[in-house]
Amino acid sequence: MKVKEAPKTSTSIIVRSASAARVTQSKNPFLELMRRLFRKEDVAMKAIKFINIVDERQKSGKPVRVEEWENLMEELGMVRSSFYSMRNKLLGAGMISVKDGEYRLSGVFSRDLVDMARWWWTAVLGYDPESL
Repeated sequence: MKVKEAPKTSTSIIVRSASAARVTQSKNPFLELMRRLFRKEDVAMKAIKFINIVDERQKSGKPVRVEEWENLMEELGMVRSSFYSMRNKLLGAGMISVKDGEYRLSGVFSRDLVDMARWWWTAVLGYDPESL
């Protein structure tokens, strides 16, 4: 199986329990979030750049096409397997999606985290969902 054909259904994220380790407590929340997805800081930085490219192009009305992978690899300074590994992790996390051959930012990541938090808050801890 080729990396670009690997399943894109899920990914792992590091969850930290200390309040001082919250993403929002960081000087660079975006980098802190990407560090939780990617083990290497240089890949986390490239993921941020990739997401920013997707965002800027989406807002400009000229979305990034999946066929542009070679240009993206060159711009990010990545080899093919590393690019597709990073891309698949972002897809699996629900941060980006591919629709009609175009990369787009996705809200699936946020909705999934909110769903997990609400379930834990209500089903496990027994709190009122409105108090979350």
